[in-house]
Amino acid sequence: MDDQIQTTSDKQKDQGDAVLNSQILSSQVLSSQIPSSQLPSSQVSRMRSMPNWLLALFPLALLIGLIVVFVYVNPLGFFTGSFPPLEQLTVQKVTFPQAGEIQMEVINGGPDPVSIAQVIVDDAYWNFTIEPYTSLERLETAVVDIPYPWVEGEPLPIVLITSTGVTFLTEVEVAVQSPATGADTFLAYALLGIYVGVIPVALGMLWYPFMRRIDQKWVHAILALTVGLLVFLFVDTILEAAEIAAELPGVFQGLPLIVFGTLLSLGVLMAVSQRRGHSTPTMIATFIALGIGMHNFGEGLAIGAAFATGAAALGSFLVVGFTLHNITEGIGIAAPLVKEDKPRLRIFILLPLLAGLPAILGTWIGGFAFSPFWAVLFLSLGAGAILQVIWEVGKLLFRGAQRDNQPVISWMNFAGLTAGILIMYLTAFLVKF
Repeated sequence: MDDQIQTTSDKQKDQGDAVLNSQILSSQVLSSQIPSSQLPSSQVSRMRSMPNWLLALFPLALLIGLIVVFVYVNPLGFFTGSFPPLEQLTVQKVTFPQAGEIQMEVINGGPDPVSIAQVIVDDAYWNFTIEPYTSLERLETAVVDIPYPWVEGEPLPIVLITSTGVTFLTEVEVAVQSPATGADTFLAYALLGIYVGVIPVALGMLWYPFMRRIDQKWVHAILALTVGLLVFLFVDTILEAAEIAAELPGVFQGLPLIVFGTLLSLGVLMAVSQRRGHSTPTMIATFIALGIGMHNFGEGLAIGAAFATGAAALGSFLVVGFTLHNITEGIGIAAPLVKEDKPRLRIFILLPLLAGLPAILGTWIGGFAFSPFWAVLFLSLGAGAILQVIWEVGKLLFRGAQRDNQPVISWMNFAGLTAGILIMYLTAFLVKF
C-alpha cells in the first residue's frame, strides 16, 4: 500500500516537473517573439528615433561615395590600362547643303573618347573640319564639314578614320542637294504632311454616311476590317522602329527602347480608359485617331529625312500611293462612330486633324533635324497606342455581336479582318521606298 502511495506521488512530481518545463519553454518562445522595439536595447532605440528621410538617404550617400571613389581613384585601372580603347562612331545624318560641300553629323556611342584623324571620300583622302571639337567624349556629337566637289545623282562612299586607325564607312545612296531652311521649304514640307496625313484620313471618314445605313452584320464586318487595318499598322510600326533602331549607337539600346516605349504607351492609355469607365464609340474613335497620329508622326519623320537626303523622290505617284494607303485609316476612325447615336459635326473635323497633323510636324523634324532616337521612341509609343485601340475595337465588336445575338467570330468578320490586312499590305507597295 505504501509502495502504491509512493509511486503515485512520484508520478505527480514528474507531471509537475513536465508542466513547469513546458511553461518555461513557452515563456522563452514568447520572449523570442517580442519585437525588437520592445527589447531594452539602446542601439535599437537610437535607430528607431532616426527620421525616415535619413534612413532613406543613408544608402544613397554610400552609393554616391562609392561612385566618387571609382571615378577619381579608378581601382579597376589595371584591367583597362593594357587594352586598346573601344571606339564606336555612328553617322546620324549626311547632307549636301550646297555644291562642293558635304556635312556629316556623328555621335560617339562608345565608352572611350574618339578622335577623327582622316577622311576618305570616294577612295581619296580629303581635307575636313570638325565642330565643335576633333575629339568626342561619350555621347558627344559633332559636325564634319568636307569641301568635296560631289556630283548630283551619284553614290558616294565616305570613310572616317580615327587616331587609332579604326575605320567607319558610310554609303550615301545618291548625292542630292539638301533643301535650305526657309519659308518656302517649311511650306513644302507642310503640304507634304497634308498630302500623306490629313487629306487621306478626311477622305476615309467620308464613308461614314454609307456605313451608317448598312445592316448591323456589315457594321461588324467593317469593325473587323478596322482591326485588320490596325494589326497591319502595329506590325508595320514595330518593324519600322526596329529598322531605325539598328542605326542607333548601342548605348541607346534600340530594341529595349521599342519594347518599353510600346508597353508604356499601352499602359498609360489602358489606365486612362479604365479611369473613364465604359469606353464610348467617340472615345474609341479618338483613341484610334491618336494612335494613327503617333504612327503618322513617325512616318513623317522617315519621309522628311528620306526626301532631305535624296533617298526618295517626291512625285505624283508617291503622293497618290500615300493617299490610297492612308485613306483606310479614315475608315477605321469612322467605323466606331457608327455605334454612336448622334456624333457631333466637330468630331469629323477634329479627328482627321488629330490623326493627320502629326505627319506635318514629322516631316518638318525629319527634313531639318532628324534624330533616330526620337523616331524610334515615337514609333514605339504609336505602336502601344495602336495595340490599345485594337483591344478597344475588339471589345466594341464583341459587345455589338452579343447585343445583336450574332457570333463574334463569323465568316463575314473573318473576311473583314483579312481584307483589312490585305488592303494595307497591297497599298504599301505604292509607298515603300
